[in-house]
Formats: sequence, structure tokens, C-alpha cells
Amino acid sequence: MIATPWDLILTVVFVVTGVICLGDLIARRIGRTANGGRLEDEELIDINHVVMSAAMILMTWITVLDAVTWAQIALFAIFAFALLPALTRPDGFPRLVELVGHIMLNTAMIWMLAAMPLLMAGMGMGGDGESTDAGHHGGGDEMGLLATPVWADVVNVAFIIACAAGALWWLYRAAMTRVHRTHALCHALMAAGMAAMLWLMNL
Repeated sequence: MIATPWDLILTVVFVVTGVICLGDLIARRIGRTANGGRLEDEELIDINHVVMSAAMILMTWITVLDAVTWAQIALFAIFAFALLPALTRPDGFPRLVELVGHIMLNTAMIWMLAAMPLLMAGMGMGGDGESTDAGHHGGGDEMGLLATPVWADVVNVAFIIACAAGALWWLYRAAMTRVHRTHALCHALMAAGMAAMLWLMNL
């Protein structure tokens, strides 16, 4: 779905984010015995990003069935709602910003999945995944059918800006902290990768 070399670059990006978050999740689960089986906020965030990384890799390479797309939308909505209670127990302002950032990334993921047909309309892809170049040689009506609506472009740009802002925030956090620096860089990479994907889908 995404042109080379971006498909390879984004695959590497999301493999890295998935591996880092999975490693952090395993380390947290092994490193503590308190709270029994209850997930801590950071563990939920790790699980969220592992699943998100896998979904982004899948989206980079293939067009999935509608049922799979809607299942992913439901899953990321559940993750977003599950993170909301954490907003009531942040450890300072930076932590609050990070929680909002994670929820924002989930919202961007939901938008990306739901709006994919609209965002990629201008790429000349038909429902069967084949190029519809013939439509480009037709009149204005055919071209209009292949154009992304203006409102979708505007919403998409807003999400690109939000993801880019999230990436800059986590880069700042990585520069300012001595602990969990790799984790902050991972989140910055995830946000930057999502911004790039949204941009590439809407070219």
C-alpha cells in the first residue's frame, strides 16, 4: 500500500517500537510481584504500542478486510478508554501530557483506519487494489470520485500536526531525563512514524 522505500522504512520503525515496548513490558512484569495480575498504566501503554506497531506494519503492506479494520478500531478505542482513568492519577504535568499524548495516538490510529479509503482516494486505487488510471484520463466527474474530500484533508493535517507535536515532546523528554530515555525515544519514533504514515496516505 505504501510506496518503496517508505514501506521498508516504516516497517523498520514499527518493528523497533514494537520490540522496545514488548521488552519493557516483559521487564516490568518480571521485575515486580506487587498488585498481582493487575496491569499498571505503563504496562497497558506498552501493550497498546505493541499492538499498534503490529497494526501499522500490517497497514503498510496489505489492505485488510473491512471486518478486520473495524475490529482494530474497536480495539484501539478500548485501549484509549482504558487509559482515561490514568489521567486522574498523573505524577506531575509532564506525565499528564504524556498520557494525553498516548490517548491522542490511539485517536489518530482510529482515524487512520476509518479514513483510509478517503485518504488514499487520490492515489487511484480501486476497490480491488488495482490502479484505476483510466479514471484519471476521464472528465472532471471521474476525477472528483478519486479526490479526497477537503474536510478529510483538514482533519488529517490536524492529526499529522498532533503526532508531530507528540514526537517533539517525547524527544524533549528523552533529552531532559536520565531514566526511561529509550522508552521516550520509542514513543517519539512511534508518533513520528504515524505522522509519516498519515502524510503518505494522503499524498
